[in-house]
Amino acid sequence: MAAPGADGSSGSIVPTLVTFGLVFVIFYFLIIRPQNKKKKDAAELLKALKKGDRVVSIGGIHGTIQSLKDDTVVLKVDGSTKITMSRSAVSTVGEQSRPTKKAAEKPVDDVETEEPAADSAEAASDSDE
Repeated sequence: MAAPGADGSSGSIVPTLVTFGLVFVIFYFLIIRPQNKKKKDAAELLKALKKGDRVVSIGGIHGTIQSLKDDTVVLKVDGSTKITMSRSAVSTVGEQSRPTKKAAEKPVDDVETEEPAADSAEAASDSDE
């Protein structure tokens, strides 16, 4: 029969507790804290909704808020089309900026170009072999 503690373990639990503590602290700062901040920001966004705001729902529906109640929002989508949805279904407020035609057509002068002649000369010498 073996004596207690003779199985080769050191018997100290302190290093294990310190390791678990460090893992918990890392999880807190990398996962739990940012998630709580996102929840807080989302709650503030929903509280700040007002009539006339342009919003996008979690389903991708774009519209303008026509009226607000405690838990619901009425969106004017197009013309006389109105949709009633849950206030928590609002994803973003405001229009996301879209590039204008002028910005898309503006030429880019800072791009370095390679000499195509050098590449074609190498390709021609490779094809001769």
